[in-house]
Amino acid sequence: MLNFRKSARWIAVFSGVVFATGLSACQPQAANDAPPAGGQTGGQAGRLFISGAGASFPAPLYQTWVTSYNQQNPDVQFSYQSIGSGAGVNQYIAGTVDFGATDEPLTDEERQRFRAKYNAEPIQVPLVGGAIVFAYNLGGNVNNLRLSREAYCGIVQGDIKTWNDSRIAQQNPNVNLPNTPVSFVHRSDGSGTTFLFTNHIAAACPNWTAGVGKSISFPTGIGAKGNEGVTAQVQQTQGAIGYVEYVYARQNNLNTAALQNRAGQFVEPSPESAARVLEGQTIPQNFALEIPDPTGQEAYPIVGLTWLLLYNQYDNPAKATAIKNFINWALTEGEQYAVKLGYVPVSQEIAQRVQTTINEQIAAR
Repeated sequence: MLNFRKSARWIAVFSGVVFATGLSACQPQAANDAPPAGGQTGGQAGRLFISGAGASFPAPLYQTWVTSYNQQNPDVQFSYQSIGSGAGVNQYIAGTVDFGATDEPLTDEERQRFRAKYNAEPIQVPLVGGAIVFAYNLGGNVNNLRLSREAYCGIVQGDIKTWNDSRIAQQNPNVNLPNTPVSFVHRSDGSGTTFLFTNHIAAACPNWTAGVGKSISFPTGIGAKGNEGVTAQVQQTQGAIGYVEYVYARQNNLNTAALQNRAGQFVEPSPESAARVLEGQTIPQNFALEIPDPTGQEAYPIVGLTWLLLYNQYDNPAKATAIKNFINWALTEGEQYAVKLGYVPVSQEIAQRVQTTINEQIAAR
């Protein structure tokens, strides 16, 4: 069993994660196309500019990280745009950014596109994990909602039309549920959060037929762009319920539902209950861990990692060095910001393996 980090606020219980064998990093390969110069290398007083874009799931943390890191390192200026995992992967493969970000591990098709362009393997490394929550707006009258699997499956499939439906009321006997229409809010853009969400829904809901992925056709509901857009739509709409990363609900004071997990227990979303999901998991060689429906008694049911996407080679040696330094900082000094916001820091062993991977695989062209 691995020894995982602790914080004063909660125990980051990724403990017990077991790594797959054969984890030595591959050596960098020469690329047909030079990976990007997405961030400008010149500029104000010789500053080095490094740009990233992608997932909205980790955006509050990444933007906090780059602000703090830039203040500590004024000669290097990182930036991060929250545009969704789908767009982030596309920009990464196109070479228009210095790093991408996604909440879904790269698919076989995306890997093949990258190999065809660069004659190299893409690098994906996790920096944090987190929970996907059902955030809802029923005014101030319902603050401790419990949703059984039957209930939340019914909501996302469009089978439950009003909030006082018996499938919701059954697990909330002392709650005055209104006869208000249920308005389900989902993502309209290519979204790693949608992948994590639908990966669980497909496992938990026997009648789910809409599939799994960053972009799917939901059977019901209205779409909004980014975790930011879903959060805003839920805030503005009485009777709304949507899926967002935990930190968005927490920062915007949205109510979140306790969900029934595979073991039959109702679990509140929190960093602690999210961390429990990763206990004892085997981490693949490419870090592409997926846990569609965790089995632990106290495990929150919708949890995932989020990954940075990096290149084997960078035209500017200073850029390759700066990206390595930033990631090393994020996994050490930057951990405090992850804990404060409500993300789940990766374990010491995962952090060390990420550091080994980037140090061995990223090179200057």
